[in-house]
Amino acid sequence: MSAEKKPNSGLLNWIEKVGNKVPNPSIMFLYLIGLIAVLSAILAWIGVSVTDEIVTPVPHDQFAAVNEHFGGNWVISDSTTGQPAEVPEYIVEERTFTVQNLLSIEGLRFFFSSFVDNFAGFSVVAVVLVAMAGVGVAEHAGLMGALIRRVVKVAPRRWLAFILIFVGVISSVATDAGYLILVPLAAAAFLTVGRHPLAGLAAAFAGVGAAFGANLLITPSDSMLTEVTNEVLTSAGMEPIEVTQNFYFGIVSTFLLATVALLVTIFITEKRLGTYDRADLTVDEDAEHTSHDAEARGLKFSFWALLGFVAIILALTLPPGAPLRDPDTGDIIGTTPFMASLVFIISLAFLVCGVAYGAGAKTLTGGNASVAAIAKTFGSLGGLLVMFLMIAQFIALFNWTNLPVVAAVSAAELLEQANVPAIVLLLIFILVIVVLDFILPGLVPKWVIFAPVFIPIFASLDVAPQTLLAAYRVGDSPVNVLTPLMVYLPFMVTVAQRYKKDAGIGTIIALMIPYALWMLLAWVALFIVWFLLGIPWGPDSPVQIG
Repeated sequence: MSAEKKPNSGLLNWIEKVGNKVPNPSIMFLYLIGLIAVLSAILAWIGVSVTDEIVTPVPHDQFAAVNEHFGGNWVISDSTTGQPAEVPEYIVEERTFTVQNLLSIEGLRFFFSSFVDNFAGFSVVAVVLVAMAGVGVAEHAGLMGALIRRVVKVAPRRWLAFILIFVGVISSVATDAGYLILVPLAAAAFLTVGRHPLAGLAAAFAGVGAAFGANLLITPSDSMLTEVTNEVLTSAGMEPIEVTQNFYFGIVSTFLLATVALLVTIFITEKRLGTYDRADLTVDEDAEHTSHDAEARGLKFSFWALLGFVAIILALTLPPGAPLRDPDTGDIIGTTPFMASLVFIISLAFLVCGVAYGAGAKTLTGGNASVAAIAKTFGSLGGLLVMFLMIAQFIALFNWTNLPVVAAVSAAELLEQANVPAIVLLLIFILVIVVLDFILPGLVPKWVIFAPVFIPIFASLDVAPQTLLAAYRVGDSPVNVLTPLMVYLPFMVTVAQRYKKDAGIGTIIALMIPYALWMLLAWVALFIVWFLLGIPWGPDSPVQIG
């Protein structure tokens, strides 16, 4: 690897060196479990607790089960009017959270009795395996390499990074697909054109993770945020908002953040990494093992297979009453079967196209070869699964102690007591979300805690709920790429180790710090300008109330 380094990259090199010296991530999370056990014991002994209003999902499945038990004739009625009432998606209720001692009898009982369930319920494991099954077949057949070479030929080299970053931002509509599919593809694409593969990894990871709250499209997360917000607004006697409440802001943010990520990639990441030494490559390069004619035939087969697959998915989605439409509203976009199936649909598309490519290029023939490709892919994920086992335990135990909720509510109370102008309070709010994202990642969980507290506070300052939601997006996303609790961070390490054997958590953190910092600063600046100019956040979504 080239010794050429950017003068100001010394700190990042030090962070990488120190970060990679920490224990294996699986062991690190074991230490963290010990830390929260001791901390929970101390705080529980002191008697630390908080009381707050939170938004709680209504158990519709249980209502449906009871209704079915009574023959389907059970109707929920309004206690005042006696008329049939519609069951809301969420309700707002006041709850007290006390820090629970993980070293107590109840804590130890939870640790032992929930260990298997914690891992079984860690949905990321299933998502990774499902997604990588299709990708694994496509990769072993040679389709991924062929596609990358064709994309590289078509896309100008100077635009490659922006295209990958931009697609990464848009990929949040499929939630997990960007992490599992786009990031490895971006690293391989950079390697193909002679650029550092870790720069490609970092660029795509920034687009997928650090800009998760921005998009050109309406995503499932938008629907969930809107549902939570509207339950709070309804309970406070305020008008609900539409799912497009931040639509304009999301569009502008998408282009801004993609541009910032591109500049960081070119002027910081690639200059710091220097020229890639292919001797560091830890995976076989079998791209050139297939003849040009065989590759062309394989791509032709995969193209027709893709057309057939798309036709089937359209048939399952477009007609009225189709299986992938919402059974009640008929919607395709939003919280619908189609959106919930995207990861599986994408994985299945790779599987079908990979098998077709293998048949055309004679690189993967028969069902046994396809199953072997999936098995080989799963085998390469062994270390990742061990890390997921420990992460699942840590998150479950951390949540059981109530420490994340206590920290979030305590921060909310401090903000509530601040007597400052609205714009200053909004900026403090963004900072608090940034800090809390390190211990409570995820776009929706924090909003469930903060929405009932801050929507009324900012409403008293004539700040509209969509303004608060825009501020929340700004604070939530950029540090997704830095927090150890980001469930796909171990996967990023696994991808990095294909190109740098000694890559570790420190490697990823050092790569992503410039992205998180500059994307956060740019997004905050955009938010301030937007707020001060009073530009609507979306259709009929003004900055101020009234």
